[in-house]
Amino acid sequence: MSMINGVLNLLFLVLAAGIFGMSVYALIHAVRVPANAFVSAGKLQKNLWLLILGLATLFSAAGAWSYLNAFLVVGGVAFIGIGVGIFSILAVIAATVYIVDVKPAVKGMGRGGNNGPYGPW
Repeated sequence: MSMINGVLNLLFLVLAAGIFGMSVYALIHAVRVPANAFVSAGKLQKNLWLLILGLATLFSAAGAWSYLNAFLVVGGVAFIGIGVGIFSILAVIAATVYIVDVKPAVKGMGRGGNNGPYGPW
């Protein structure tokens, strides 16, 4: 039973780290995109997306940190449990909406320059 608990605890630790990584990726992308690209694409303003993704990154970091601490203390002795929480679920939703909906809409906007239909010329 100890081995099963260890595998499940490791699985939830990896999921929490994945949620954190996805939130960080979305936040970094949002920081790099110009503010007018969000308005041109008809999405929420950049400041609002930065606030949403910043909170998502903060909450997912806290979740990953708590899983890491619990995994290091408990290990495979007992099952830590599904303590993902509502904030980690909201972080997944926010990062997924940004990556799937907003990121493709703002891709390439606001760069200007001499881009043709097949790339720069």
